[in-house]
Amino acid sequence: MAYKKTSSYVAKPVNDKGYATYTDDENRVWQDLITRQIPIVAGRACDEYMHGIDLLNFPKNRIPQCPDVSSVLQAETGWALEPVPALIPFDQFFNLLANKKFPAATFIRRRDELDYLQEPDIFHEVFGHCPLLTNQAYADFTQTYGKLGLHASPEDRVMLAKLYWFTIEFGLIETHSGLRVYGGGILSSKDETIYCLESPIPQRKPFDALDVLRTPYRIDIKQPIYFVINHFNVLFQLIDMDLIALIQKARRLGMHQPLYPVGEKNV
Repeated sequence: MAYKKTSSYVAKPVNDKGYATYTDDENRVWQDLITRQIPIVAGRACDEYMHGIDLLNFPKNRIPQCPDVSSVLQAETGWALEPVPALIPFDQFFNLLANKKFPAATFIRRRDELDYLQEPDIFHEVFGHCPLLTNQAYADFTQTYGKLGLHASPEDRVMLAKLYWFTIEFGLIETHSGLRVYGGGILSSKDETIYCLESPIPQRKPFDALDVLRTPYRIDIKQPIYFVINHFNVLFQLIDMDLIALIQKARRLGMHQPLYPVGEKNV
């Protein structure tokens, strides 16, 4: 997602063909991340995500390049990765999504932040999100969400961010094989992939758009609540709703009490 804070990371420049140059240590960080995460998501991620993993066939020993990932996405759903700086404004974020371009910050986390990073690095964007961008319903929802955000007011964008957070970033899905993960923020996290399904601590609630819009969240903790869809078409059905009217209703009803200590990082 787009973020307003400053970043301690600097994205890698890309050449005229979209390729970045990474150091050996940066490539080893990717190798460490992906080789430990693949066994964790197996049996916990939804089938559509695992199918995308197979299609993309990420290299294990180096950071994948945006043009290589884009070639697979374009063949499947018409999407592409767009190299961006570490942080981008909301206008750019929504514009990219509306045009079937998924922003990918071309840096990878430092080794001292291997387990958790608040801002989206290339492992989060590529490993967490791109496999499901090979799924048409997921990809179509993401594009239409971008179009909606382009024309929303700044206040409404904050509310729309909740829909993104509790679906694209931290969503769960009920499948014939049981509860599975589809949110990229979960799937790129070693600890939260296990926690969201197996811990008795968080709440897991059936997805309801109005309920989501009234739910505060924090970006710096494991989530205390997850919303569960029963099919990816649920996401696309959101687009048929009058989301702006729903946002206004959520404001009238008021926000739920947060399920975490209130601080400056709640949204």
